[in-house]
Order: sequence, then C-alpha cells, then structure tokens
Amino acid sequence: MEEIVNRVASSKLKTFDLEDYYPQGKRMQLDISQWLVEGFLLRESSFRESLKTYNWEQYDDAYVALHCSTDAIIPGWAFMLVTTYLAQARKVVKGTLEDLETILFTEQLNTVDYSKFEGEYVIVKGCSNKPVPQNAYLLLLQRLQPIVKSLMYGEACSSVPLYKKK
Repeated sequence: MEEIVNRVASSKLKTFDLEDYYPQGKRMQLDISQWLVEGFLLRESSFRESLKTYNWEQYDDAYVALHCSTDAIIPGWAFMLVTTYLAQARKVVKGTLEDLETILFTEQLNTVDYSKFEGEYVIVKGCSNKPVPQNAYLLLLQRLQPIVKSLMYGEACSSVPLYKKK
C-alpha cells in the first residue's frame, strides 16, 4: 500500500490569515440624527443639551462608528463634539461599521513585518468567521505583491492565483 502524503502540509506556501489581525472588542454604531430636530435640523443649544444627558457609558472600551442616518447636513464640529463624549471608547470614526473595520485593519496591517514573506509563495486565506472588510484584502495585496514570488487567494486545496513574479 502506498503512503498517503499531505502535499498541502509539505508545500512551500505561507498562509496569511487576516483574521489573525482582527482587533478584539465590541463594535457599535451611533446615529446622531436622534439629537436633531425631526432628525434633520441641528439646533446647537438643544443638540448640546441632549449630549449632556445621554448615557455614554455603553460605549466605554468599544469601537464606535458615528453616522447620521438621515440626509441632514451636519457641520464637522458636531461629530467632533459628540466624539468628546466618547473619550472612553477605544476608537471613534465617522462612517459605517465597514469603514470602522477598514480603519482598524489598516492600522493593524501597518504594523506587520512583511519581510518574512519576501520571495515566498503566499496564499491569503479566503474564509473568515470575522468581519474582514474587502479593503483589508486590497491593502494586503498591495503590501505583498512587490515582495512575493506568488500570491494566491483561498485555501491551499482550492485557491485562485492572483500574481506571479515574472
């Protein structure tokens, strides 16, 4: 009987799993339209008073995405003022939860030592149980492409070639 050899395990492929760079912590959205008159008009005095009486503790140690769910025109200082009340949050961004994830992953990927992938055959793991934004994959590709021999996406047993150095 012939011995079964796991060629995937013995390959030269190096796996890059973006899920390994997922910052732990709760994510929350905060819609500032709740403090606008009828959801559209910002009256500074009532806006400020609403912020003073709001329960901010729920955002402590959270990643927060600030947004306005209506088509109101919001001055930049309003988002800045709200952020002053979120001092105990881990990070505050203006935008969607996907924008928040993109910023978090960008910060994480900026700390990676990519030199260990130089001249290597790399596969970017495609399946994730965490919300890895598409922009994280694009940023990673831009970091790896100049230094790797080959870049693929997916799993070792089923991958899509993306780049091969000529």
